[in-house]
Amino acid sequence: MARLLAFGTFLALVGLFLHFRYVRAPRVPRPYSVAIDFVLVLAWALALVGIGSGELFDPSWARLPAFIGLSWLAVVLYLVLGTVLVGIVTLSIRVVYAARRRDSTALRLRATRIGSATVAAVSLIAVSYGLFEAANPRVTNTTVALERLPAQFDGTRVALVSDLHVGPARGSDFVQKVVDDVNAQNPDMVVLDGDLIDGTVELVGSDLDPLRHLSAPLGVFAVSGNHEFYADDGGKWLDLWETLGVTVLRNERETVTRGGATIDIAGINDATAPSPYEPDLGAALAGRDADDFVFLLAHQPLQAFGASDAGVDFQVSGHTHAGQIWPLRYLVPLQQPSVEGLDTVGATTLYTTRGAGAWGPPVRVAAPPEISMLQLTSS
Repeated sequence: MARLLAFGTFLALVGLFLHFRYVRAPRVPRPYSVAIDFVLVLAWALALVGIGSGELFDPSWARLPAFIGLSWLAVVLYLVLGTVLVGIVTLSIRVVYAARRRDSTALRLRATRIGSATVAAVSLIAVSYGLFEAANPRVTNTTVALERLPAQFDGTRVALVSDLHVGPARGSDFVQKVVDDVNAQNPDMVVLDGDLIDGTVELVGSDLDPLRHLSAPLGVFAVSGNHEFYADDGGKWLDLWETLGVTVLRNERETVTRGGATIDIAGINDATAPSPYEPDLGAALAGRDADDFVFLLAHQPLQAFGASDAGVDFQVSGHTHAGQIWPLRYLVPLQQPSVEGLDTVGATTLYTTRGAGAWGPPVRVAAPPEISMLQLTSS
């Protein structure tokens, strides 16, 4: 509740800022100004429902208002960015006219009105496009050449799914669509790489039920992400996944055999997991044969630094969403060594998926959601 109150206060201040920039500054006349203010207040309330859905509010009634309110947050992002651009333009006009000792009031008002209207229209168009894009995860295909992969595993097809973020804005229908798309690929192995939910087991747990229908001859494996620990005890989420037929790797490993050869499938908890769930790569790899190939599941790409030091051959991660909403992707490298796709960190090959869902706003702009099909080859 404290988090909701803090966010509500912050968002109210943002709404007040938008009122001044999009109602007062362009001098919008009545009744249009009243209508805009009404929308700002209503959107604020729906956004609060969205933030609380899955944790404080039951998605059975909250999901529709949450969907609208969370989508509004994406609009707010673009309105604020657009306001900065309009501000730069009007400030430039002020400076130029002041240097010429001329009054710029009329021109600045006209620029504010045109700029504000343009920003509002572009924001709505971008978010509308982003809503459509986020609702349709696409299957991508990537070939991954791995030096130490046993020849018997050459051609192994792995379905990598991460960051569903089910709960506030998405439910079991979305999960079922992802499951159907994965099964249609007939993968040899399925990997669920964390952040499957946003919410509590009590309110959101049933939305993951379609995961029990995932099928792959080499197994279905999963690790925690950071969001499993936000609203609930992450261990309860991992326990639930196991009831769905998923092999959950809690700083553990499993040996997979194909054609008489074996590889280690290791998994560690998220880098930010609280006690007693801290990631422990040493525990996951303890007692293994150093000559065996290691395939590591770790939610965050930054965990590849430790993986490289430990001699891990291949790591798959999610977490970044490739920024999710442009231009946020340019902030990702401040925290992570990879934004999306194939990369190398030290001696470890890393693949970072954009994820199949969306966190917060059910919106993706220039970062389409994906179900990553990885074909492993011996190089």
